[in-house]
Order: sequence, then structure tokens, then C-alpha cells
Amino acid sequence: MDKKKNSVIGEVHIKSTFNNIIITLTNKKGDVIAWSSAGKMGFKGSKKNTPYAAQVAAEDVAEKGLNAGIKKLEVIIKGPGAGRDAAIRALVNKNFNILVIKDITPIPHNGCRPPKKRRI
Repeated sequence: MDKKKNSVIGEVHIKSTFNNIIITLTNKKGDVIAWSSAGKMGFKGSKKNTPYAAQVAAEDVAEKGLNAGIKKLEVIIKGPGAGRDAAIRALVNKNFNILVIKDITPIPHNGCRPPKKRRI
């Protein structure tokens, strides 16, 4: 645990799906320092994919990150969900210095194979 706490730069991975949002704070090596999700914060059902739920989860991660001594962040976003912007705003409001915002959402190049033709 001691090696995780002495880094100043961290990475925040925000995975935003249609059903939930998961926020993970890691150091540059990839060791997890803190994580949170909308479900962990007590939201259920359709409320898990709201910007407010993402904000609450991001604030929870931010508190743990400040206690660990993280001051600068690189944000990596993945997924099409609703809470992406709200999570970043919550991190900015907690006085983190955001260096980079990367969006690594996978984009299909040609899509999946279409169904075969209907025979009548």
C-alpha cells in the first residue's frame, strides 16, 4: 500500500455504460488506489445511469485520491453512457489538475454481420 501512496500523477478510468458508471483511480503503473460506481453509492435501476449518480461516484473517488496524495490526473473515458461529463466536472471541482482527457470508446468499423436474406 505504501508504494501506491507516493505518486502525484494518477489515472482515472471512467467506464460509462447504459446501465452503470464505474470510476477507477490508478497510479501510472496501473495499481488501483480507489474505485467507485453508481451502484456502490446506493443508486438502483434507471437512476444508476444519471449524471448525478456519476457525480456522486466521482466525488467518492476524488476524496480517496486526495487522501492518497494524488494532485494531477489523466482521464480515460470509455463507453456511451450519460454521466461522462458530470464525472469529469466533479473531479475538476475537487481541485484536481487534469492533464489529459482521452476517449477510448470502441467504434465499430463495419458493424456486425447482417442477418441472412429471408426466403419466402
